[in-house]
Amino acid sequence: MITVQRPAISRAIAEARDKGDLSENAEYDAAREAQGLLELKISKLQDLIANAKIIDESKINTEQVGMLNKVTVKNLKTGAKMVFTLVGESEANLAQGKLAASTPIGKALLGRRKGETVDVNAPAGIIKFEILDISL
Repeated sequence: MITVQRPAISRAIAEARDKGDLSENAEYDAAREAQGLLELKISKLQDLIANAKIIDESKINTEQVGMLNKVTVKNLKTGAKMVFTLVGESEANLAQGKLAASTPIGKALLGRRKGETVDVNAPAGIIKFEILDISL
Protein backbone atom coordinates (compact mmCIF):
# COMPACT_ATOMS: atom_id res chain seq x y z
CA MET A 1 0.00 0.00 0.00
CA ILE A 2 2.77 2.42 0.88
CA THR A 3 5.14 1.70 -1.99
CA VAL A 4 2.65 0.97 -4.80
CA GLN A 5 -0.83 2.31 -4.11
CA ARG A 6 0.15 5.57 -2.38
CA PRO A 7 2.31 6.78 -5.33
CA ALA A 8 -0.38 5.68 -7.82
CA ILE A 9 -3.02 7.75 -6.04
CA SER A 10 -0.65 10.72 -5.87
CA ARG A 11 -0.17 10.48 -9.64
CA ALA A 12 -3.95 10.26 -10.17
CA ILE A 13 -4.45 13.40 -8.04
CA ALA A 14 -1.75 15.25 -10.00
CA GLU A 15 -3.30 14.24 -13.32
CA ALA A 16 -6.76 15.31 -12.18
CA ARG A 17 -5.36 18.62 -10.87
CA ASP A 18 -3.80 19.31 -14.29
CA LYS A 19 -7.23 19.04 -15.94
CA GLY A 20 -8.37 22.40 -14.64
CA ASP A 21 -10.99 23.72 -12.20
CA LEU A 22 -10.91 21.55 -9.07
CA SER A 23 -14.36 22.63 -7.85
CA GLU A 24 -16.05 20.77 -10.71
CA ASN A 25 -13.54 17.98 -11.20
CA ALA A 26 -15.12 14.63 -10.23
CA GLU A 27 -11.89 12.80 -11.05
CA TYR A 28 -10.00 14.92 -8.53
CA ASP A 29 -12.65 14.38 -5.83
CA ALA A 30 -12.60 10.60 -6.41
CA ALA A 31 -8.80 10.47 -6.25
CA ARG A 32 -8.76 12.50 -3.01
CA GLU A 33 -11.39 10.21 -1.48
CA ALA A 34 -9.39 7.13 -2.52
CA GLN A 35 -6.31 8.71 -0.95
CA GLY A 36 -8.15 9.27 2.33
CA LEU A 37 -9.39 5.67 2.45
CA LEU A 38 -5.93 4.33 1.64
CA GLU A 39 -4.30 6.43 4.36
CA LEU A 40 -6.90 5.17 6.85
CA LYS A 41 -6.13 1.53 5.93
CA ILE A 42 -2.38 2.15 6.17
CA SER A 43 -2.81 3.77 9.58
CA LYS A 44 -4.93 0.87 10.90
CA LEU A 45 -2.45 -1.74 9.66
CA GLN A 46 0.53 0.15 11.11
CA ASP A 47 -1.27 0.38 14.46
CA LEU A 48 -2.10 -3.33 14.35
CA ILE A 49 1.54 -4.23 13.67
CA ALA A 50 2.83 -1.84 16.33
CA ASN A 51 0.60 -3.41 18.98
CA ALA A 52 1.02 -7.05 17.90
CA LYS A 53 2.47 -9.51 20.38
CA ILE A 54 4.09 -12.85 19.66
CA ILE A 55 2.70 -15.59 21.86
CA ASP A 56 4.71 -18.68 22.76
CA GLU A 57 2.21 -21.55 22.46
CA SER A 58 4.24 -23.66 24.90
CA LYS A 59 3.37 -21.16 27.64
CA ILE A 60 -0.39 -21.17 27.04
CA ASN A 61 -2.22 -22.58 30.04
CA THR A 62 -4.86 -25.24 29.42
CA GLU A 63 -5.93 -25.46 33.07
CA GLN A 64 -8.25 -22.49 32.63
CA VAL A 65 -9.74 -20.72 29.63
CA GLY A 66 -7.59 -17.97 28.13
CA MET A 67 -6.67 -16.41 24.82
CA LEU A 68 -5.93 -18.91 22.01
CA ASN A 69 -7.45 -21.79 23.96
CA LYS A 70 -9.76 -24.12 22.08
CA VAL A 71 -12.78 -24.59 24.35
CA THR A 72 -15.39 -27.31 23.95
CA VAL A 73 -18.68 -26.39 25.59
CA LYS A 74 -22.09 -27.99 25.88
CA ASN A 75 -25.29 -25.94 25.87
CA LEU A 76 -27.13 -27.38 28.88
CA LYS A 77 -30.56 -26.47 27.48
CA THR A 78 -30.19 -27.94 23.97
CA GLY A 79 -27.38 -30.43 24.54
CA ALA A 80 -25.48 -28.99 21.56
CA LYS A 81 -21.69 -29.16 21.71
CA MET A 82 -19.63 -26.31 20.29
CA VAL A 83 -15.91 -25.68 19.94
CA PHE A 84 -14.52 -22.14 20.09
CA THR A 85 -11.00 -20.75 19.91
CA LEU A 86 -10.79 -17.49 21.84
CA VAL A 87 -9.05 -14.78 19.82
CA GLY A 88 -8.83 -11.01 19.60
CA GLU A 89 -11.54 -9.02 17.83
CA SER A 90 -9.55 -8.57 14.63
CA GLU A 91 -9.16 -12.35 14.22
CA ALA A 92 -12.74 -13.35 15.08
CA ASN A 93 -14.52 -15.51 12.50
CA LEU A 94 -17.41 -17.60 13.80
CA ALA A 95 -17.51 -19.71 10.62
CA GLN A 96 -13.98 -20.89 11.50
CA GLY A 97 -14.85 -21.30 15.19
CA LYS A 98 -12.81 -18.24 16.20
CA LEU A 99 -14.69 -16.32 18.86
CA ALA A 100 -13.66 -12.88 20.09
CA ALA A 101 -12.86 -12.90 23.79
CA SER A 102 -14.79 -9.63 24.09
CA THR A 103 -18.13 -11.27 23.19
CA PRO A 104 -20.56 -12.26 25.97
CA ILE A 105 -19.62 -15.95 25.56
CA GLY A 106 -15.90 -15.16 25.48
CA LYS A 107 -16.11 -12.99 28.59
CA ALA A 108 -18.06 -15.66 30.46
CA LEU A 109 -15.55 -18.39 29.57
CA LEU A 110 -12.33 -16.50 30.38
CA GLY A 111 -10.67 -17.77 33.54
CA ARG A 112 -13.02 -20.73 33.95
CA ARG A 113 -11.94 -24.37 34.31
CA LYS A 114 -12.96 -27.69 32.78
CA GLY A 115 -16.18 -29.02 34.32
CA GLU A 116 -17.47 -25.59 35.37
CA THR A 117 -20.87 -24.31 34.36
CA VAL A 118 -21.06 -20.74 33.11
CA ASP A 119 -24.02 -18.43 32.62
CA VAL A 120 -23.77 -16.32 29.49
CA ASN A 121 -25.79 -13.12 29.39
CA ALA A 122 -26.72 -13.15 25.69
CA PRO A 123 -29.25 -10.95 23.87
CA ALA A 124 -31.60 -13.95 23.71
CA GLY A 125 -31.39 -14.41 27.49
CA ILE A 126 -29.18 -16.38 29.84
CA ILE A 127 -27.56 -19.46 28.30
CA LYS A 128 -25.90 -22.09 30.48
CA PHE A 129 -22.78 -23.83 29.18
CA GLU A 130 -20.68 -26.60 30.66
CA ILE A 131 -16.98 -26.50 29.81
CA LEU A 132 -16.07 -29.98 28.55
CA ASP A 133 -12.48 -29.43 27.42
CA ILE A 134 -9.73 -26.80 27.19
CA SER A 135 -6.90 -27.36 24.71
CA LEU A 136 -4.61 -25.61 22.24
